[in-house]
Amino acid sequence: MGFTVNGRFVTAILETDELLCDVLRERLHLFGTRVGCREGVCGSCNVLVDGSVVRSCLMLATQADACEIRTVEGLAPNGHLSALQRAFLEHGAVQCGFCTAGVLIGVTALLESGVCPSEAEIVETLAGNLCRCTGYSKILAAIRAVAGTAVDVRPISRQHGGT
Repeated sequence: MGFTVNGRFVTAILETDELLCDVLRERLHLFGTRVGCREGVCGSCNVLVDGSVVRSCLMLATQADACEIRTVEGLAPNGHLSALQRAFLEHGAVQCGFCTAGVLIGVTALLESGVCPSEAEIVETLAGNLCRCTGYSKILAAIRAVAGTAVDVRPISRQHGGT
């Protein structure tokens, strides 16, 4: 079986019950893909599979056969941070960093969809990622800066961790 990870083709003999997150972390040493809940709830294990956001703790690695996978490490080719990653640094949107990879992956998919996302679309994208440090306001500011959306700092609802 084989798949492409961050532009590199990889072949592996996999166990039928191996999760994609475990293969990425343990075999390929891509530690940016975090494993939090192992139930598909927290979003820290998000990766892009053929351009779509996937919770790698819920996907069997064998399901990735012939797929294109991008992890958070793949967002910075040749060590050059993406605009979104730079905005996270500039806006202080990273604190403990546990949720950051999953958030970056989800928002990257949104931004790469070719639309200028509305506030509601940004909030909806973040809804599947649990962050306990920033209260989301700095994360929203960083995303707005890259997305070119309005810079008003309206609080988001409590269900999304707003303040």
